[in-house]
Amino acid sequence: MAGLAESGSNPDVELLYDINGLAKDAPHWFDRVMEFVGEYGLLFAIVLLVLWCWWGVRRRGGEDAAPNVAALVWAPLAAGVAVLVNVPIRGFVERPRPFKSHEGLEVLVEGKNDFSFVSDHATLCMALAVGLFVANRKFGIAAIVLALFGGFARVYMGVHYPTDVVGGFALGTAVALLLSPVAMALLTPLTRAVEHSPRVGWLISARGRSGAAGRGAVIPGARKESGAETSGERDLAA
Repeated sequence: MAGLAESGSNPDVELLYDINGLAKDAPHWFDRVMEFVGEYGLLFAIVLLVLWCWWGVRRRGGEDAAPNVAALVWAPLAAGVAVLVNVPIRGFVERPRPFKSHEGLEVLVEGKNDFSFVSDHATLCMALAVGLFVANRKFGIAAIVLALFGGFARVYMGVHYPTDVVGGFALGTAVALLLSPVAMALLTPLTRAVEHSPRVGWLISARGRSGAAGRGAVIPGARKESGAETSGERDLAA
């Protein structure tokens, strides 16, 4: 399987040359931007979306805060699990980087000597994005768009075949979706326990303590006030 996509007539290789050929015609500064975006920027942007979504969830609070935060916690965990699953896949396929098998590519990042299939970057980005989609569709769709562009950037940079990226998208999506029910069943009780903690409850809900009071917690003085009102009503009745 090491010879996968080595033929120049392979559509995977042709698409690689078409996309990577854009880097040859682009200005040098644009290639540097794409190098940063493809290597770090888009992954960092998706992480920021997860944090932004978490900040909004904890500010709103409410009964759904704990399960929503549990879903957000699953997003980075899904990315980590997906990368671990990819380790034996890469070792089994043993597909060399495209610039090692094909000449004339514009390689924007040096030092990529590990195997190519499946793309770790594509796997990470899509697992994060789909995990975020499980928690919040609006943020999730934005993250998926960023992940798709990140996959394009990896081919543009000359470090992955298109099918490396597609495989990473499929792997990240499968892990994030298929394991989501199990993850939610395990993480939701944990986030509910954190929500009721006086020290770290703010991680789940900024209004957790006041919300708990509003849901029937005993408020100092409330019983006395209620008693006074009852006494007053009795006096009026007398």
